Amino acid sequence: MSTRVLTGITTTGTPHLGNYAGAIRPAIQASRQPGIDGFYFMADYHALIKCDDPARVARSRLELAATWLAAGLDTERVTFYRQSDIPEIPELCWLLTCVTAKGLMNRAHAYKASVDQNAAKGVDPDDGITMGLFSYPILMAADILLFNAHKVPVGRDQIQHLEMARDIAQRFNHLYGREYFVLPEVVIEEEVATLPGLDGRKMSKSYNNTIPLFEGGAAALRAAVMRIVTDSRQPGEPKDAEASHLYTLYRAFSTPAESAAFRAQLEEGLGWGDAKQALCERIERDLAPMRERYQDLIANPGRIEEILQAGAQKARKLATPFIAELREAVGLRTLGAAQATGKAARKSGKSARFVSFRDDDGRFRFRLLAADGQELLRSAGFDNPKEAGALMQRLQAGAADSLRADGLAYAAVLDGEPVAHGPAAADAAQRDALIEQTRQALAALGG
Repeated sequence: MSTRVLTGITTTGTPHLGNYAGAIRPAIQASRQPGIDGFYFMADYHALIKCDDPARVARSRLELAATWLAAGLDTERVTFYRQSDIPEIPELCWLLTCVTAKGLMNRAHAYKASVDQNAAKGVDPDDGITMGLFSYPILMAADILLFNAHKVPVGRDQIQHLEMARDIAQRFNHLYGREYFVLPEVVIEEEVATLPGLDGRKMSKSYNNTIPLFEGGAAALRAAVMRIVTDSRQPGEPKDAEASHLYTLYRAFSTPAESAAFRAQLEEGLGWGDAKQALCERIERDLAPMRERYQDLIANPGRIEEILQAGAQKARKLATPFIAELREAVGLRTLGAAQATGKAARKSGKSARFVSFRDDDGRFRFRLLAADGQELLRSAGFDNPKEAGALMQRLQAGAADSLRADGLAYAAVLDGEPVAHGPAAADAAQRDALIEQTRQALAALGG
């Protein structure tokens, strides 16, 4: 079975060297691994939250697409698309919005940071905060859940959003009684390069300390590298390679042998000017052929559009039937289909099943549902989802004799402790019937 990995980059500016080394290059390398089903998209709806300059958004979409293609993304192997070309994404966003607690959004880091900034200024807490910023995590959840991605590589600042996507997915699964969504796993790429900019801080457009990737050609690359801040040590004086931003940048583009040689030269007294020239030459070896492809693509945007439309068509082959299934789940059915609903229809073709979910208190639970959707057992809460999963497996694997009457209700008891409880009955006869129904459901699941 392949693992679906999903990565998106917001279209708010021109890609720089840090974007390439930190996100684009590792994503392309990962897409070439066997067993990986890669989904790569340009998050242009997200761009509208951060940027109100239409020309900049439009230009960034072109430049970012050209960058991915020039850097070697194989669009025959992966699914490459623009977020705004998939209408199922905003539709799913609304379905998820309707099951997401406002309190969850109140805890989002970006929203809280904006509120804190307003408080420091002495203005209204929500001054200047749009619903786009407030609901950003739900749109991100829709990006991920529409394609049921198994793994999502993100920076540490995005971990909370992945946790929210899991919470939202669990809530939807719980409300509608089926595992519609895979719970995505966060992937933190510890080895991925975080490149320093001209001033030593993380390379970022926010700091205006970036090194251009393709724009401006080799001359712009060299001009930026020559502005990198170094210490005052003169040629001939040994340099501290580990403390040098030049060495960090060089290492991100070189083989271990090359970086070791460069380090030795610095420690032997290589001058900063010569070191910067060596860095330019090493980076240029990688970028020159890609830059040529990039410039050709920028000059032929129609080619890029064809590739993106093909990618959107490929993505929608999955998205369209899935959103139809979700519409059915929430009751947005055609009138003919609506006539077929009811208990008998729900029973048809279904069997008893376990459903796991995360409750509003943040704890993990599971339910045992009968074929008609009736709840037969609801577990206690667990801090660790693995605990809930392990008990679910034990019940499914042959613990049908664990059921015990508890007044007019009943419980599943393992190792002397009740781990799940059944509903209260009207009388003892109904309780015993429910216990027998639950026992049969567990036996059928144990198969």
